[in-house]
Amino acid sequence: MSDNNRKLTPKKVVAELDKYIVGQHAAKRSVAIALRNRWRRQQITDELQDEIMPNNIIMVGPTGVGKTEIARRLSRLVNAPFIKVEASKFTEVGYVGRDVESMVRELMSSAVNQTRMRMLEEVYDRAYEIAVSKVVDALVPEPKHNEVTLTDDSESRYQRTKEKMRKQLESGKLDDRQVEIAEMPFTGATLEFLTPTGPDLPEIDFTEVMSQIFPGSFNKKKRMKMSVKDALNYYLDMESNRMVSRDKVIEAARESVENDGIIFIDEIDKIASPDKHGQIDVSRSGVQRDLLPIVEGSVVPTKYGPVDTAHILFISAGAFHTAKPSDLIPELQGRFPIRVELQSLTQADFERILVEPENSLVKQYQALFAADGCKLIFQKKAIAEIAKYAALANEKMEDIGARRLHTIMNTLLDEYLFEMPSPQLKELRVTPALVKEKVAAVIESEDLARFIL
Repeated sequence: MSDNNRKLTPKKVVAELDKYIVGQHAAKRSVAIALRNRWRRQQITDELQDEIMPNNIIMVGPTGVGKTEIARRLSRLVNAPFIKVEASKFTEVGYVGRDVESMVRELMSSAVNQTRMRMLEEVYDRAYEIAVSKVVDALVPEPKHNEVTLTDDSESRYQRTKEKMRKQLESGKLDDRQVEIAEMPFTGATLEFLTPTGPDLPEIDFTEVMSQIFPGSFNKKKRMKMSVKDALNYYLDMESNRMVSRDKVIEAARESVENDGIIFIDEIDKIASPDKHGQIDVSRSGVQRDLLPIVEGSVVPTKYGPVDTAHILFISAGAFHTAKPSDLIPELQGRFPIRVELQSLTQADFERILVEPENSLVKQYQALFAADGCKLIFQKKAIAEIAKYAALANEKMEDIGARRLHTIMNTLLDEYLFEMPSPQLKELRVTPALVKEKVAAVIESEDLARFIL
């Protein structure tokens, strides 16, 4: 965590989270303190720094109330490596399925990609200048000394020509012009494979594999023709990769993961093992025991080298309808010392969610309508009506929190989204009557299957 986060106090973290998430102050407060404590730990210079463990958190609450969004926004706030995994997808070692160590490998791969993109942005200006110079040199080759003896006058004309060519190139006037350039021999820096995050993939270093399969072809240098625009991009990639070495990226990514990484484990209640009549679900408790050393702090091997998990922040969440946090094995409970309960959303919460967040649904749909030249206006009472039906649907069916609003909004506006663009539809005013017309019949019926997301 950089010193830029020195001013990011817990109160400011909560204020930032308030811009996107309505309510749930206790959860926001807990994650804000946990985040600040990580920065505080890094200010300690003696051996005590390694002894301070992260304040791992369990969030308890129904789906759709903001658990995942709190963790995701927290990571974006400090630009920290972040992944979300589902505990129910893991299996005990020896069984078919994902092993718990894969979450660390996935986080490291994500951090490498994130760090690489950041470093490339930092060197972009320098790499661009070099790339432009190389393309200009290809467009205006320097006269060979054995063909003509350069005088001061001819040298001056040559430099003026290059400068004129540079201006034309940077203005885009030469984009389609063909130029012959020297293809650089492969050095290993330009062959980069961005590792997808998500499903488990074999830990393979493709760069090393390819260089071993085709060792000779990577050292050959040949000339090729391409457009000026493509040549500029080619040299830009070459120079950027030369400035951003793979070793530097991996080193910075590992440091970021080990000190600032956040792993969000959703559905942790699905691996809780309630003791029913003296019988414990061994497979679930097995996953917990595999998870325990990762959360406690261990070294996980990845294709980028070993990663220490001791100071990764783990935030877990679950609805805990049929189980309780106390049903987790005691050792794992002890590694999640902070427990916060998130509240179910009310009709008043839905009204705020529709309009207050910076990425609110009302603002999203207004932007979608504006793309097709239609102004979308919501009356205040219409917002209240939408919130009322969302709360009613959650009462009659399974409570899926704010996600219910997505379906109701789509039901309300589906017809207009299909018809646009239309010369007859330049403005749509959403009134309480329109909401009742489009939504009431569905919500008040007994068949709410279409509202299951």
